[in-house]
Amino acid sequence: MAIEIEFKFPLPDKAEVRQRLIAAGGAVTHDERETNTLFDTPERELLAADAGLRIRECAPRLNLPAHPNTLTYKGPAGVGAAKSREEIELVVGDCAAAALLLRRLGYESAVIYEKNRETWRLGPCVVTIDELPELGAWLEIEGPSETAVRAMREALNFADVAPVRESYVAMAARVGRRRADGAVELRF
Repeated sequence: MAIEIEFKFPLPDKAEVRQRLIAAGGAVTHDERETNTLFDTPERELLAADAGLRIRECAPRLNLPAHPNTLTYKGPAGVGAAKSREEIELVVGDCAAAALLLRRLGYESAVIYEKNRETWRLGPCVVTIDELPELGAWLEIEGPSETAVRAMREALNFADVAPVRESYVAMAARVGRRRADGAVELRF
């Protein structure tokens, strides 16, 4: 069982953080436009339980590769300063077929949001610079332990910045446009 451990921060200056990442020896590995579709029961049982079932479709931007498309289950967030939760993820070759499979199992699209993401590798951590429509820019630090993400937080001068525990899903659901089928959508 994989555990996702991360800090997320609003990011007022992407260029400054990129410079900090480069100075610390970081390297950008991926740059992509993600389309994230969260599936749930008609009663929204997963969202109510702080869990999620997502198909993420990734398309490359600029001259860097994109991550593979994935189907992911995320469990409820645990307690603690860093956000941690169970994460089960597998690569999906055909997102439309995966979505049809979930629909046949009784799930429906609940939240759909797009995000531009730069992924950086620095030490044991993955650092991402994310940009979402209407929500702006964000920094995420994900690592193998809370100690590792705390150390990276300090190395990038975010020790005095309060992390945000709210998920992109919750943010998108709050500000997105409601579609006729009941799903909420946030796109560029």
